[in-house]
Amino acid sequence: MAAGLGYGFAVMSTDTGHNSTSGDITWATNQEQKKLDWGYRAMHESVVAAKAITAAFYGQKPSKSYYSGCSTGGRQGIREVQLHPESFDGVLAGAPAWWTSHLQTWTLEAGLINLPLDSPGHIPSTLFPVIAKEVRRQCDGQDGLVDSIISDPEGCNFFSEALLCGSGDDGDCLTAPQIDTLYKLHHPYVETNDTFVFPGLELGSEEQWNVLLGGSAPNALGTQYVQNFLLNDPTWNYWDFNGSIVELADRIQPGNATAYDYDLSPFHAKGGKLIQYHGEADGLIPTGSSSYFYKQVLKTLKPKGIELDSWYRFFLVPGMQHCSGTPIDVGAPWYFAGGNQAGAVGSSPGAVYSVPGFSDARHDALLALMAWVEH
Repeated sequence: MAAGLGYGFAVMSTDTGHNSTSGDITWATNQEQKKLDWGYRAMHESVVAAKAITAAFYGQKPSKSYYSGCSTGGRQGIREVQLHPESFDGVLAGAPAWWTSHLQTWTLEAGLINLPLDSPGHIPSTLFPVIAKEVRRQCDGQDGLVDSIISDPEGCNFFSEALLCGSGDDGDCLTAPQIDTLYKLHHPYVETNDTFVFPGLELGSEEQWNVLLGGSAPNALGTQYVQNFLLNDPTWNYWDFNGSIVELADRIQPGNATAYDYDLSPFHAKGGKLIQYHGEADGLIPTGSSSYFYKQVLKTLKPKGIELDSWYRFFLVPGMQHCSGTPIDVGAPWYFAGGNQAGAVGSSPGAVYSVPGFSDARHDALLALMAWVEH
């Protein structure tokens, strides 16, 4: 909201129909209507109400309406485009958590890969910076410039065995079982029936892994999604997780939250513009999930004769973590007035603004979206 408010917008937000902290999903147990509110309904009803209030206050309808959000906010924007393409003229969607049924089950699977704590393959959080340093050493210069920023993670031929402990090494290295764990985390989650579930974590995201992988149990977003959103059983044990849970999530789609309608042609037909972006050092939502979504839209619309570049652009942001920020020793530029960024200004000293004079359409994504829509 802050970026729009700073430019004089009438702005709105929503609590999605419940009160909780961001990592708490216990409110959802047996609350099917609240799940629908969270999934899409509260967002749309808030938009409708906000437009009505704005029109009543100013005595005229808004001439243009814009949306900006990141993570769950990115998902909400894309879901609104799919269900109600008339709501917005322009949408700025960052690191969208769009594939709810697969993202949350992948979150659980990723946590289990690195557990239990006493397993030979467990990688303690103290080694995440060690891994990150080696990834930068191998991948940074592959774009021809050594600047601590990995510009092409997918193009890096990373040799993980360089981290393997020798006979005299004493800690800043990985054992063979830990190398196997690292491989699994960096690569897609594919079920035993060869079903692709979700991309792996990007090379260069390791310094943010502590959020999902640093605990003694999987991150609650994955476990509580299954317990409270899917099964309505808070006693369910995460060690019982298997591929059937993913299949059930796909079948039920609790809350109708997953933004998997790739036919965005109604939004295109009404003249809407969509900018999607994702940080390539995102340690919470793998960057590949955004690439996957973009490619699915492309495969859906190009056969219909609809090219994307005139109304839908997707940008990868080298060195940016989840929605904002960059490791201190990386210092990648990341502030461009994206969703959730205003509150993070100053969190990474020396890396807040990409260039001086950022408040213009060349450096501010919200202003760029407005210029694209209105000119």
